[in-house]
Amino acid sequence: MTTYRSTSDEAMLIELNPRGNPMLLEENLARSRMHEAEIFAQQHRLAHRLVVARRWRRLAGWAQRRAVLKARAI
Repeated sequence: MTTYRSTSDEAMLIELNPRGNPMLLEENLARSRMHEAEIFAQQHRLAHRLVVARRWRRLAGWAQRRAVLKARAI
């Protein structure tokens, strides 16, 4: 990436992304943080789905054992 300094403000750096469009450093950082937040959300959803699946499997096992006990009682 090529970095250019703005003549009016030293704190504002403009970078050229691989497509050649100028992007402010703050925009690049915000985009990076959004990407990290999306990855975190995906991981959180996956973990939640695994916990829910485990809970339903436990409940199904309990219901099956209860059904077997009730069938024997008849």
